Amino acid sequence: MAKWIKCKIEDIGSVVGGATPSTKKEENYLNGKIAWITPKDLSNFRGRYIGQGERNITETGMNSCSTQLLPVNTVLFSSRAPIGYVAIAANEICTNQGFKSVIPNENINPMFLYYLLKYNKDKIENMGSGTTFKEVSGTTMKNIVVSVPANIKEQEKIACILDTIDNKIEENERINNNLEQQAVLLFKQWFTNFENQSEKMIETRFGKIPTSFKLMKNGELPMVVTDYVANGSFASLKANVKLYQEDNYAYFIRNTDLKSGTFEVFVDKHSYDFLSKSTLYGGEIIISNVGDVGSVFLCPKLNKPMTLGNNIIMLRPEQNSLKYYLYIWFKWLYGQSLIQGIKGGSAQPKFNKTDFKNLPIYLPDDNFLKKFHKIVEPMFELIDKNNSENKHLAAMRDTLLPKLMSGELDVSDINI
Repeated sequence: MAKWIKCKIEDIGSVVGGATPSTKKEENYLNGKIAWITPKDLSNFRGRYIGQGERNITETGMNSCSTQLLPVNTVLFSSRAPIGYVAIAANEICTNQGFKSVIPNENINPMFLYYLLKYNKDKIENMGSGTTFKEVSGTTMKNIVVSVPANIKEQEKIACILDTIDNKIEENERINNNLEQQAVLLFKQWFTNFENQSEKMIETRFGKIPTSFKLMKNGELPMVVTDYVANGSFASLKANVKLYQEDNYAYFIRNTDLKSGTFEVFVDKHSYDFLSKSTLYGGEIIISNVGDVGSVFLCPKLNKPMTLGNNIIMLRPEQNSLKYYLYIWFKWLYGQSLIQGIKGGSAQPKFNKTDFKNLPIYLPDDNFLKKFHKIVEPMFELIDKNNSENKHLAAMRDTLLPKLMSGELDVSDINI
C-alpha cells in the first residue's frame, strides 16, 4: 500500500503569480517573442501543454512588471475570471495576474501535479474571495492542503494512467483537425481557386466564378434558419423554459458547450416540447450570433434529445449534399468574413437572422456539390466517431481521477 502524506501546495512547489505589462507602451508587445498566457487563452484550450497565447511580450515588457519567466513543466492554474483552468507550460512562458502557477519541486511529477490541481479545483475555488469576482490569492494557494504519494514513482504511475487516456483524446483531436483541414483544402481547390475548371467565368462581388454556379442569398437556400427566440416572446420563453444543471430530459445546447465538448445544461420535457421550433437532431450547422460572433459548429449526435440554446442560430439544409459545403463556407471562407461584416452592437457584438439571410453566397451545380459531399462525408463521419470515442474516454478519465488522486485505487502493485 502506497504511503500518502498531507501537505500544503507550497510544500510541493513554488507558487508564482503574474502581471500585465502596460498596454499603452508599444515596446512592451511589438515583435515580442516571450509567450504570455491569460485565462482567456485557456477558455477554449482542449489540450494539456500550452506554449503560446494570443499575444507575446518583449523582454522590456516582462521587466516592466512583476510577471516572470516560468520554466518548462510549470503547472498553470487560473486564479480568477474564472478559477480553475489548468495547463502545463510546454516551454518558457509568462502569465498575467490571472494565475497562481506552481513550479513543481524535484520530488513532484509535473503531470501528477497537473491532475492533482484538477482534482482539487472545486476545493481551491471555494477558498476564493472577492465581491466583483472570486479570486484565489497567492497566500491562499500556498496554504491549500493536498494529499500526495510520498514516493515519486507512485505519482508517476497515477499520472501515467491518466496521461494515457488524455494522449488518446488529444491524438483523436489531431486527427480530426487534419481531416477537417483536408476538406477545407479540397473546398478551396474546387470552389475558390476553381482548379480544373474549363467553363466560362463571370464577374461577381466574389470575383470571377464559373457560369454554372448560382449566385443567391442565404435566405434563398433550401434550408431552415431558426433560433431559440423563434419559439415565442421573451415572456413566454421565461414562463415555459426551465434550465437545469443536473441531468434531465434533453440537452440545452449552447455555444460554450460546443466549444468545450461538454454538455452540462438540460431542460425538462415540457420545456423541450415548447421549444419545438429549434429541436436538434445532430448534423445541423450552428453559428454563434451574440458575443463570440461567427463561431461555427456541426451539432453532434448525443445520447438524448437536444434543443438549441440562446445566442446561436441553427441551419438545417434540406439537401444533405449542402451540409458540409455550407459548414466550410461559413466557418472558413467568404461566409465568415461576411458574418463579421454584419455584426453590430457596442457593448456586445451580434447579428440578426434577417441580415444573415440577406448575405450573398454562391453554389456549384448539384452534380458538383454531390461529388464534393461524397468525398468529404467519410472524413466528417470519422470526426464524429472520434468525438464519440473521446466522450467515453473523458468519462473514464473523470471517473478514475478522484479514485486515483484520493488513494482509493492503489497503484503500488502496478508495473508501468
